[in-house]
Amino acid sequence: MLRRSLIKAAVLAACVGTLGYSSAALAADKVNVQLDWVVRGNHAMFFVGKEKGFFAKNDIDVAEIRKGSGSPDAMRLVGNENADFGFGDLPTLAVARSQNVPVVALAAVNQHSPLGIISLAKTLKLAKPSDLKGLTIGIHPAGSTYIFFKGFLAANGLTEKDMTLNSVSPPYESYLLLGRVQTVVGYVDAEVPELEAKAGGPGSLSIMMGSDHGWKAYGSGLFTSQKMIKDKPEIVARFVKAYREAFDYVVAHPEEAAEITAKAAPGYADKKDVLLAQINADIASTFTSPDTKEHGLGWMTKTQWEETLKTLTDQGVLKAALSADDVFTDKFLAKE
Repeated sequence: MLRRSLIKAAVLAACVGTLGYSSAALAADKVNVQLDWVVRGNHAMFFVGKEKGFFAKNDIDVAEIRKGSGSPDAMRLVGNENADFGFGDLPTLAVARSQNVPVVALAAVNQHSPLGIISLAKTLKLAKPSDLKGLTIGIHPAGSTYIFFKGFLAANGLTEKDMTLNSVSPPYESYLLLGRVQTVVGYVDAEVPELEAKAGGPGSLSIMMGSDHGWKAYGSGLFTSQKMIKDKPEIVARFVKAYREAFDYVVAHPEEAAEITAKAAPGYADKKDVLLAQINADIASTFTSPDTKEHGLGWMTKTQWEETLKTLTDQGVLKAALSADDVFTDKFLAKE
């Protein structure tokens, strides 16, 4: 009888243990992520975080990573609670915030803007902003590239009347390669690797970076809604923690990160090399700054945000006056 009772107790304990494990597994909070565009190298953190277990370790279940149709749409979808977290251009987030879209930046992935003005080196070399005078420039009339372009012109004493603007739609690179425009506005960590692959490799492009000519602003980053921060701050904290762990892993293992992303994103099986080139471009020029060396990847400062807002105000695109506290929070970045 004693032996039978011990067996029953052991079985009961095992069942309780199993149930306890299942409850913990089920306790993971399910979230959805909205990207700004089709998958690119700087989106790798979401896929790596999921594949390597960084989100799971922090009790987060990333159910969907949805491709987007531009930063403004990503802001609206997260602001409307159609997604929990988003990724997009942070100056565009400030513009959205001035239009009463309730979104808040959580981490600056690109410490320096990856946006620039691009030409084919064999036909035109760009050295200074005034070189744009008289040129035909391909620009998408809405979204992050146009917000950047207006800011770049304002910072350098230029206006749209100094050049000819041709409205283009993605993929922007085709307009440049076909000679329909002399320059395009694009991302060094997105369009440039694909353009180089088609234009003749490294050195085939002339690139004038905004960050070298007065455009002092963050690039793209992670954000969420004001409601998410207010109602579910513990989920936001765990998500940001997992995201930054994945960010560290991407920088330390770019080739593996590109491989994970290529396998996970539908239609990207043969795009590992492009994704790797995009990640490496960011590692070389935008992911790090003196602030990140001290505080870790993704860090943001009030001073940098104030400078960004001043630039946007000077170019007249903000619909309402904003303070840095309106557009970002660093409380989820602080070390535990």
